[in-house]
Amino acid sequence: MGVKVIREPHEAGFRGGALERVREHLDGYVASRRFAGWLVTVARDGDVVWVSSGGHRDREQALPVTEDTIWRIYSMTKPITVVAALQLYEEGRFELNDPVGAWIEEFADARVYVSGTATAPVTEPVTEPVRVHHLMTHTSGLTYGFQNLTPVDAMYRALGYEMTNPAGVDLTRAVHEWASTPLLFQPGTSWNYSVSIDVLGRLIELWTGQSLDVVVRQRVLEPLGMVDTDWYCASDKLDRLAMLYAAHHGDSVRLDELATEATRWPSLLAGGGGLVSTAADYHRFMSMLLGGGQLEGVRVLSPRTVALMTQNHLPGNADLRGFARDSFSEVGQAGVGFGLGVSVVVDQIRNRSYVPAGTFAWGGAASTYFWVDPSEGLTVGLYTQLLPSWTYPVRRQVQQLVYAALER
Repeated sequence: MGVKVIREPHEAGFRGGALERVREHLDGYVASRRFAGWLVTVARDGDVVWVSSGGHRDREQALPVTEDTIWRIYSMTKPITVVAALQLYEEGRFELNDPVGAWIEEFADARVYVSGTATAPVTEPVTEPVRVHHLMTHTSGLTYGFQNLTPVDAMYRALGYEMTNPAGVDLTRAVHEWASTPLLFQPGTSWNYSVSIDVLGRLIELWTGQSLDVVVRQRVLEPLGMVDTDWYCASDKLDRLAMLYAAHHGDSVRLDELATEATRWPSLLAGGGGLVSTAADYHRFMSMLLGGGQLEGVRVLSPRTVALMTQNHLPGNADLRGFARDSFSEVGQAGVGFGLGVSVVVDQIRNRSYVPAGTFAWGGAASTYFWVDPSEGLTVGLYTQLLPSWTYPVRRQVQQLVYAALER
């Protein structure tokens, strides 16, 4: 299913032809081989007003990007998992302040890295338990193995957790191993991009007695009509799946082996990065959030829950520039805080951008990105397949071009 334009850009307050600058800019990435291909959707007040694409979903096979191309959205899975968890919050299954150790006993005895090496760490007990809201805000002290910054990251890699997970490991075992590894810092004292939302996915399983894929499908994907979003790309859709590329000295190279990960059912259901999706499907998810939790008469979340999700939860209204560890540095921008599963602009001037306060967003490891701007009724999705996502500042560039195209 492709994305269909409902209104012309000029009818939605864009200057005639100004959005074509987005196409010209991203086609430059294709011409220089930095991207193989791309697709962008722009919508206002829920109506798609502009869809454009360029390049190839598989450059070497000369297969063009199409509106129904399937993309690995990696960490754009996180807001979907958080929405499923927040539905359970609305049902009273947990409180945001609840300690995670109430359900996952290893967290009750968590320890924090102080000094030493990955093989001989010095640790101390937690002074504050890891709580559910710490998971949703990446302030838990957990990390990712691919960070390559600290001895704690190295401990994850020694267990086999880096860009992929150990063969055959399921979510239960992975969470046990992460919880048994020292935290990077005392919970709530800093921000670090991490497996926190994967742990939240395990909590969802414990709260419901169902596997994460069933919960997400029944509570989010099916109600929203996200028909092409799944934990893998089924065989009858493989011709639509984009190839995965890596940045390499200003070029991009195929990652055939890693690309095949998306073609089979995973042993580990990663709520922090496991889904594939299409622009049409993710547009429906963004539209639901813009609509205060509702899409086409289907209520997924309460408007109050969406408001809670999309406020800055960092202590003292801090931003990531000041509160985050030196990790995943593309998000460490001044004026950007963090809500429940999404970044949130808190100060437009400090952010040095057109993007107004209250705009929330997130992206994936292969350079996909979305943002929702309630003040302008704007939702935008950017899709490509280049690892790592911080190679080029394309996300801010697309934001700059979209806002500059607004007439009113």
